[in-house]
Amino acid sequence: MPLPRPSCHLGKIYAEWSVEFEANPEMSLQLMRWVFEDWQRATTEPEGVTYATTTIGGVPGVLVTPVDADPSQVMVVMHGGGFALGSSASHRKLAGHLAKACGTHAFVLDFRLAPEFPFPAQIEDGLAVYQALLDQGIKADDVCFVGDSAGGNLAVAMTLTLRRDGRPLPGRVLTMSPWLNMENTGATIETNNDTDFLITREGLAGNIGRYLSGGADPTDPYVNPLYATYEGFPRLYVCAADTESLFEDSERLVDLAKNAGVDVTFSIGKGMQHVFPFQAGRLARADEEIASMAAWYRS
Repeated sequence: MPLPRPSCHLGKIYAEWSVEFEANPEMSLQLMRWVFEDWQRATTEPEGVTYATTTIGGVPGVLVTPVDADPSQVMVVMHGGGFALGSSASHRKLAGHLAKACGTHAFVLDFRLAPEFPFPAQIEDGLAVYQALLDQGIKADDVCFVGDSAGGNLAVAMTLTLRRDGRPLPGRVLTMSPWLNMENTGATIETNNDTDFLITREGLAGNIGRYLSGGADPTDPYVNPLYATYEGFPRLYVCAADTESLFEDSERLVDLAKNAGVDVTFSIGKGMQHVFPFQAGRLARADEEIASMAAWYRS
């Protein structure tokens, strides 16, 4: 049976990538990284937002500054890409739309990538930025950890690490299509295979191998937050598409957090693709999601 044709801009981009990946099964990791820089093509350039390449806490990245945004409110943005791909360049426009809607600044990290730097290097970089912000006088409650896909895993794991170490937690955590299951056993990887134009079990396995190449256990709760407990976790926002392969990860995270008494908002993009807010400025449903995130942030 032929696969359905993608009807949205993001789906078309993912389908184009998939054609190239299938045609070039031995594609190098460096070439894959160049392909994933194309992710930014899904997002329009937000108006009234400036960008500066800089470092915070010794970690490079892009500082996103919307006009009239409150500099005391900062989003720490962990980009997606399977821990091995993606960058501040691929995600700066998405961060710009989100920061503008929420009235905050944002810093999109270029954290160290796997497999050159396996777990926990990415978490260490995110927490170095967070500590530097606190040292600058930003209040912990005014920091929001943001992450999509693998970056959603990192945003959650960073918070769990802070809780373990008895350090102040951020006021909010916002995730988009978080990828959490490092055992690669999610049911929707199979059931949504024909409606997700990007994610495959084989692709996930490759990135798991890169991320855990240092020998980490795939059931370690700081690697796989589906094994964590969530008592005392900050306010949490989760959005995901019901037709994407990683949808079960979001469902399980929401259930775990709710059962621990966490204030959780779960937004489902019906018929959308993986990290559908990437289409901000191009698709009404993506703009609605950004607005929903902003309303949640301010509430």
